[in-house]
Amino acid sequence: MRTLCHPAIKRSVFCLLVGIAGLVPGVASAQPAVAPVQAELERLKQELELVRIEYSQRLAELERRVSALGGGPLAAGTPAPVPVESPAPAPPAQAAPQSTAAASNVFNPDTSVIANFVGAIGKNAGAERSLQLTEAEVSFRAVVDTYARADVFLAASPEGLEIEEGFATFTSLPGSFLLKVGKMRAQFGKVNTLHTHAMPSADRPLVTQNLVGGEEGISDSGLSLSRLVQNPLAFLEATAEVYSGDSLVFQSDRRSRLAYVGRLRAYRDLTENANLDLGGSVAWGPTDVGPDVNRRLIGMDATFRYRPLRRAIYQRFQARTELIWSRQDLPDAPAASAFGAYVLGEYQFARRWYVGGRFDRSARAFDDLTDTGGALFLSFWPSEFSQIRGQYRHTRYGEGRRAHELLFQLSFGIGAHGAHVF
Repeated sequence: MRTLCHPAIKRSVFCLLVGIAGLVPGVASAQPAVAPVQAELERLKQELELVRIEYSQRLAELERRVSALGGGPLAAGTPAPVPVESPAPAPPAQAAPQSTAAASNVFNPDTSVIANFVGAIGKNAGAERSLQLTEAEVSFRAVVDTYARADVFLAASPEGLEIEEGFATFTSLPGSFLLKVGKMRAQFGKVNTLHTHAMPSADRPLVTQNLVGGEEGISDSGLSLSRLVQNPLAFLEATAEVYSGDSLVFQSDRRSRLAYVGRLRAYRDLTENANLDLGGSVAWGPTDVGPDVNRRLIGMDATFRYRPLRRAIYQRFQARTELIWSRQDLPDAPAASAFGAYVLGEYQFARRWYVGGRFDRSARAFDDLTDTGGALFLSFWPSEFSQIRGQYRHTRYGEGRRAHELLFQLSFGIGAHGAHVF
């Protein structure tokens, strides 16, 4: 077999072997130095073999390229390359499938499905069905380009399929501004921004149902511009939004009549284990009560979180409250005012167990009736992809009737679901 090494390499190796051969007698006489010399000789042989293999592979690649260009085989004096397999170790068995899967998903968005099942027993006239898959949320989330990302949430319920949210977020605007364009949940308070599966209880507070549109809330097509500012006291976030006026709260009959939402939020770490979140929100816009009739909402919210770092997966406490004032103009009567609030507490007492309670009180937007209620709930998380919750709910409605119910909730998800608004 003809060796495929360059003449200069051959001469260098020959001189090296001759020099080593001249050192052999001395090495034989000096027993302590034999092992290092033999190891060095083996290393040089391995390097020589690697050089030969690399040179042969390059010649083979060169011949393939010349043939592909129509140049025919190499000259007769050029030795034919001998195919040699590289002695490099084989990659792990899982490397190829993982790389193939990653390559196939480069242009696919992160997709997930979260289903919410609720069962109810007890006395409550006019309540929802006893057993119902209330919602199945399908989300698609991905980066559009270096300037924006996109989020789309489809909600399938017994009433049909709708776009719960679908917006693009532009993250590279001057002045550290953040712009969202599309349909989204308005940044009014805390509960209005939460999807069903992200709620700490199986239902929403009475004040949300009576004054802020219930399950759907203020969800509309529009623009949202926000900016986060850091100062020595707290993180401040200011948000200004404009919507078309097509939600359960605000209804517009003309293009020129739009709905507006503004929010100012302050966040501060109290200690390494606790933080405080304060917010104020305003919203105003047209309603379908009559022509040129408007509605105004003012909200305040506060959230306290405690989570010790050393026991973060075993212990946590969260307390939250919201206060909302509503003023509804009426065409032939004085404006109707209403106030509602709730207080909620949730405590994690074991790795997967949570217990909590909520107190509600809220007037209604169009009359003088006030509803009062309370709830106790116990949640168990088998994993981060599923949740089981039991809840007792007591409600005293303004008409005088009372309701006592036991609720069972099961939520489960598949796929990569990103985080919602914090």
